[in-house]
Amino acid sequence: MLQNSQLKLKRTATLISILSKYGFKDVLARMNVQNNEQIVPDEVFNKSVYVRIRMALEELGPTFVKFGQAFAGREDLLPAELIAELQKLQDNVNLDDLDLETVLTENLGENYQDYFSEISHQPLASASIAQVYLAKLISGEKVVLKVKRPKIDKMIKGDLLLMKDLVKVLNQYFEFAENLNLEQGINTFEKSLLQELSFVNERENIERFAKNFKDDSRTIVPKVYPNLSNNDVLCLEFIDGFKITDFASIEKNNLSASKLAEECLQLFLAQILEHGFFHADPHAGNILVTKEGKIIFIDFGATGTIFPSDRAFLEDLIINLILKNVDQLVVNLKKVAIKFEIKDEKKLKDQILEILNLVDSNSLKDLKLEILIEKFQSILFENKIIMPDYFILLFKGVTLIEGVGRLLNPEMDVIKSAQPYISKIMLQRLDPKYLFEKGLQKLTEFQNNLQNIPVEFRSVLSNLNEGNLTFKTKSEELKTTNLIIKQSVINVVLAFVLGTNIIATALILTSNLKPVLFGMPLLAVLGFLFSAILGFILTLRLLKR
Repeated sequence: MLQNSQLKLKRTATLISILSKYGFKDVLARMNVQNNEQIVPDEVFNKSVYVRIRMALEELGPTFVKFGQAFAGREDLLPAELIAELQKLQDNVNLDDLDLETVLTENLGENYQDYFSEISHQPLASASIAQVYLAKLISGEKVVLKVKRPKIDKMIKGDLLLMKDLVKVLNQYFEFAENLNLEQGINTFEKSLLQELSFVNERENIERFAKNFKDDSRTIVPKVYPNLSNNDVLCLEFIDGFKITDFASIEKNNLSASKLAEECLQLFLAQILEHGFFHADPHAGNILVTKEGKIIFIDFGATGTIFPSDRAFLEDLIINLILKNVDQLVVNLKKVAIKFEIKDEKKLKDQILEILNLVDSNSLKDLKLEILIEKFQSILFENKIIMPDYFILLFKGVTLIEGVGRLLNPEMDVIKSAQPYISKIMLQRLDPKYLFEKGLQKLTEFQNNLQNIPVEFRSVLSNLNEGNLTFKTKSEELKTTNLIIKQSVINVVLAFVLGTNIIATALILTSNLKPVLFGMPLLAVLGFLFSAILGFILTLRLLKR
């Protein structure tokens, strides 16, 4: 705890010094912070405020750089000039600050060399959190070693504490900051960054991805070596490949760029809509291709998970988008959202309809999905609709994968490519098993609602049953009131019988009962017929109300 406090104090002093250095003394003044009145050179002060923000973030180090990069796609929140600068953010990586032998000894033991016949000390790739090296095992297999930088965990955790304090100060003194919802942004960022810091987490992500795509011939997933991996070192199979946007290599190996774009998109859609587990940072540098045309996703530090209940809501959103059912879309948004403050629902519906009409009036070849997502995010922000973390990751992932696809094939139509999945979702919803499970779920909800009726209402029902309930009503209205109660009770009973019959029929359908009609048990056919008649009667009764 004391170490954390000391680290935060040290980083706070650094923050104050850097803000002062880049001419943000007004910010420090509003925070009531005394600085050393550092003189800002003209070549710095003459730059725009957005350029100076970018320079300050780069000097503050990897945590602040990553935070800036996380907001580089939030056109709904930030000015275009600032977005342009954030997109230029780069890590200032010191290649000499990692002693490979020391790190491997500390993590794999003093005899770590017994496992390897050779290790290259020249990094294959470098980033703020880790460096990657080529190596060969005693068994002859080529591997890559992803090695975390020493003390990076402590530094990032200290920076996160400082950033949380900074957000509180910004919210207190600057009105614009509160509108940016930085608190949720920092929480989402923290969760994502801590996952990226954990190589144990990344190993599990790779293994899960490999299991999901074990029978898919379009992709290869590197094998993990658990005995040579821990939270600071990750040992993976080396698969020779080139960057997916390396057009020279694509041509050299007689591959089709448009086919690679389509397969890459289809793999990403499968991650989302089939497995509910997706790569959250699929930029071109994280997607490789073998000379045979197999696609390799790398760097699984950042992933998103969509739980089954969330996937159902996501499917509802997609279906209602296709059907242009704006009313139901708003209902779905409310269900998915963590919280919302919709002040004008009609305006919200008009805004969503405007996006849908934009799709209708343009070919998706000419209209970037990124633009639609930006407009949609802007609508969410305006109505203070806060979506779950996986939605933010999903927006980012879809935007990145579309960017890769359009580099390979400018004519790519994402919606058209997604049609098979959309059709599959719709067919699944007509499946008897799905209908049975949905019916059972609704019946359970109905039962729970009955059990959760407030005590006061139970008392009313009890008094009604005992004949002790007194209605204060005009005599001419009494007959109408009684009729309404009677009709409502009949409708509830009919709905209950209908639901029970559908479930019973679905159960019979899964059995092998004879006789059979139209390939189904006769009882099931009769059950569906009875359900159809009952449903028709109930619909007519409701329409007459």
